[in-house]
Amino acid sequence: MEYHGHDEAPRILVVDDEKVIREILADFLSMEGFWVRTAEDGSAALVELSRHHYDLVLSDLKMPNMGGLELLQAISKHTPNVVTVIMTGFGTVETAIDAMKRGAYDYILKPFKVEEVVHTIRRGLEKQKLTAENLRLKESLSLYKVSEAIAASLSLEEVMHTVTDAAIHELDADQVSIVLKDGMGGFFERGRELHPDFRPVSELASLDASALSRFFQEDQPLRVHGSQVFDYVKASETGMKPHSLVVCPLRMRKENVGFLGVFSYTRGKKFDEGQRKLLLMVAHRAAAAIENAKLYEDLKATFQQTIKGLASAIDKMDRYTSGHSERVAAYAQILAIKLGLPEEQVEIARQAALMHDIGKIGCVMNLNKPGKLSQEDYEVFKRHPDFGRDILEPITFLHPLIPGVHLHHERWDGRGYPLGLKAQEIPLLARIISVADTYDAMTSDRAYRKALPHDVAVNEILRCAASQFDPDCAHEFHEAIEADREEKQANGEPVPE
Repeated sequence: MEYHGHDEAPRILVVDDEKVIREILADFLSMEGFWVRTAEDGSAALVELSRHHYDLVLSDLKMPNMGGLELLQAISKHTPNVVTVIMTGFGTVETAIDAMKRGAYDYILKPFKVEEVVHTIRRGLEKQKLTAENLRLKESLSLYKVSEAIAASLSLEEVMHTVTDAAIHELDADQVSIVLKDGMGGFFERGRELHPDFRPVSELASLDASALSRFFQEDQPLRVHGSQVFDYVKASETGMKPHSLVVCPLRMRKENVGFLGVFSYTRGKKFDEGQRKLLLMVAHRAAAAIENAKLYEDLKATFQQTIKGLASAIDKMDRYTSGHSERVAAYAQILAIKLGLPEEQVEIARQAALMHDIGKIGCVMNLNKPGKLSQEDYEVFKRHPDFGRDILEPITFLHPLIPGVHLHHERWDGRGYPLGLKAQEIPLLARIISVADTYDAMTSDRAYRKALPHDVAVNEILRCAASQFDPDCAHEFHEAIEADREEKQANGEPVPE
């Protein structure tokens, strides 16, 4: 297949079974400044299109092996950005019009004037340029929206999902992968997503973090196709082989802490430089957001450890309450699971129960002294839910715990404190902790009495259902705690009498 012209010029593929026509068009179009190659039929054209990028295909309609309509159909499916112009004789104009309905840009009648061909091609390329510009504007708008979504999130999971989803849909990738440093000198795959229309038939490739680390020691772009892809990915012998790959580093303070890569397994679908730059912009925003999310998670962990330490300190004010918060958290978790709450809400119930007595920090008194509390002591004690709310209020991510901490002394009949709420007015989180807290208080030793047996405590909770406790919570707790005790006994674990 002969070629003419320069690499920077628009790339034209002329397809015609008549050699004379191919040569005439190639000569004239190359003189007009186009880069031209030719093919003798549709089959040969598809081979050429799989090997090289073209801007426009100028094809005859009637050819052996594969005609213009079949070629058009294949181009529409595999390389839809290529502009197609059909050449046809006068007797097949209706077929040429049908070709336009199927996606061809225009048709040219034979015998043609070369000037008409050049004019049609230039119009087609101008349309392609405008389409590409509109696409880039659309991509820029999408990138802006993606960037805003990434920047707005402090959840590492949400950041990962937003980044992988954007890479899949904005670049039309078959697969996207994110690998991050594991803190121990290695890397692990932190996120992976597949295009909804991509159906892998065997194992997929993964990014080779070691090879990528070596490559990105120098600031250079990575966009490879064909056999070069395997310099940067790990793929099994029997697995699917990617045809095109773009990888961008995730940089934090000039250090590569991970990589964002997109894969194409579809033959003929290669990533271009514009797509690489788009991915690079996503990677820049993603790196900053990942760093913020990690810092936020570290901060959350620090706060939670601090609060847990404070709760533990409260429990250890005297020997009778040691371990109380941990046990209430375990009971609340059992009840929340029994009630069918989502995993996230179960964890909130556990954490809120762990911190339910944090407000006792504000009660400078021995709450477990022998004998009854004086009225003055009791009034101070009743303020600990408000103190707990005030302690958690400045810590934004702990706000979901506040209803449980603040309102766990409310009663179903409205005779509780601090607000005197009743029935469904009381948040479910507080109703759960109320049962768990009371059960542990009854089954633990106190200065003024010995622990009550399990059966007595459970019967008391059932007796107070619909007065002190939510009836559903009381009955579900009974079933849940019995099942938990049976499981522990079967495993040889000790359970309270």
